[in-house]
Order: sequence, then C-alpha cells, then structure tokens
Amino acid sequence: MAKIIHSMVRVMNEQKSLDFYQNAFGLEIADRFQFDDFTLVYLRNSENDFEVELTINHGRVEPYVHGDGYGHIAVAVEDLDAEHARMTSHGFDVTPVKEFLRDGVLLARFFFVKDPDGYKTEVLQRHGRYR
Repeated sequence: MAKIIHSMVRVMNEQKSLDFYQNAFGLEIADRFQFDDFTLVYLRNSENDFEVELTINHGRVEPYVHGDGYGHIAVAVEDLDAEHARMTSHGFDVTPVKEFLRDGVLLARFFFVKDPDGYKTEVLQRHGRYR
C-alpha cells in the first residue's frame, strides 16, 4: 500500500512562501536541501507527517504558469469562520466561505486561500468525511 507523503509547489521567493505557509497553516521547516541549481524545503506541522515541498529554482525570474489542470491542496480546521477571519486579517487572498450541499444536506463548508505564487489551498470545516 502506498503512503502519500508530500505535494510539491514551485515558488519564486522562498521567504515569502515560508512566511505564508507558517502564518496560514502553522507549517514549519522539517528539512531543507540546497543544491547548485535549486533548493528543496519540506514543511509540516504536528497534525501529521504529510509535507508541502517548496521547490525554489535558482535564477528563475518569470512566475510559473499553473495552466488549466492545476488542482489544490486541502486542509481541515476546527473553526472555519475563525480561520477565515484570521487569514483575512493577515491580508491573504481568500475567497468567501461557501457551503456545498448534496440532496439538501451539508457536505462541506470551505474557502480557498492563495499563496504568494497563486497556488490555492482549500480550507474545510472539519465535518463528515473532512476530518
């Protein structure tokens, strides 16, 4: 059986990305590996061992193009409204909270927040299958 261990995003500015992921989700540096042409930074928190891998390609000057196939990472939180307010107060690019119903029953409450490179993270209220 395979174990999912990380998701990678390419970022332009290491410090801006570190600040975002630390302030938005409490992620801290688990490992950092610098090579001649690129740096890999692995971020995680105490909730689990899944990591976000930041890839910084040295010398890159043009922003990355996500294309029309990029998805997102999702996290679950205890108090969605408080997290939305907190992230808004940090000046992060957040969407309004939405409710997703199926057959009249609440499936999910969520919003999206963008990191400095435009990658979206879905923030879900812990509920039902999203725990």
